[in-house]
Amino acid sequence: MSRSTPIIHKTRTQVVVEVLREKILSGDIAAGEPLRQSALADELNVSRIPVREALLQLEAEGLVKFEAHKGATATELSVEQVTELFELRALIETDLLAKAIPNLQDEHLLQAEKVLDELESAFKKEDAVASWSELNTQFHTCLYQAAERPHTLDVVHGLNTNCDRYIRLQLLLAGGIPRAEQDHRELLTHCKNKDIDKAVQLLRAHILHAAEAIRELVAQQVA
Repeated sequence: MSRSTPIIHKTRTQVVVEVLREKILSGDIAAGEPLRQSALADELNVSRIPVREALLQLEAEGLVKFEAHKGATATELSVEQVTELFELRALIETDLLAKAIPNLQDEHLLQAEKVLDELESAFKKEDAVASWSELNTQFHTCLYQAAERPHTLDVVHGLNTNCDRYIRLQLLLAGGIPRAEQDHRELLTHCKNKDIDKAVQLLRAHILHAAEAIRELVAQQVA
C-alpha cells in the first residue's frame, strides 16, 4: 500500500499543476496576482503540499515567481522575455529541423499531417483554445524528432511551455491563425520535398513574425 502513495501523490500534484497552468495561461489568474497556497488548497480541495509542489513546477515553467515577503505570483508579461524566448526558439528549432529533414520517414510526415488536421479543427472552436499550444507543439515535434536529439527536444519543449501564453495572445488577439495555418502547411510541404533551405527559412520567419506581433501586444498590455 505504501509503495503506491507516491504515485497517487504525484497524480494529485499534476492535477493542481494543470488547473493552475490553465488559469494563468487563460488570464483567469492575472499577471502579478498573488497565489496564496491556503486559498488555492481550499479552492481545489487538496492539502497545501501538492499546491506548493505545483507552484514550484510552474516556477520552472516561467509562469510563477517566488519573491521574499510576497510569496508566489503569476509572472508579468515582458517584451524582453518574448524577444529572448523566441530568438532562442528560432536558433534551436531551425537547427533541429535541418538535422531532422534528411531522416524524415513517411510515418513522421503522416503523423504531422494528422496533428495539423486536428490543430486546424481546434482553431475553429472557441472552447478548444487550451489545446492549441499542445497540438502546435505536437506538430513541430513530429518534424523534429527525426533529428534524434532528445536533449535538444527537451529544451525546445521547455521553451514552448514558456512561450505558451504569449502564443495564445498572438492567435487570439492578433489574428495570427490564418498565417499560422498557411505557414504550417507550407512547412510540411518543404519537409516532404526534403527542401532544407526553404523549410529552415520559413520556420525562422514563422517564429520571428509571431514574436514581433506578440511584442506589440505585450507593449500595449503593460503600457
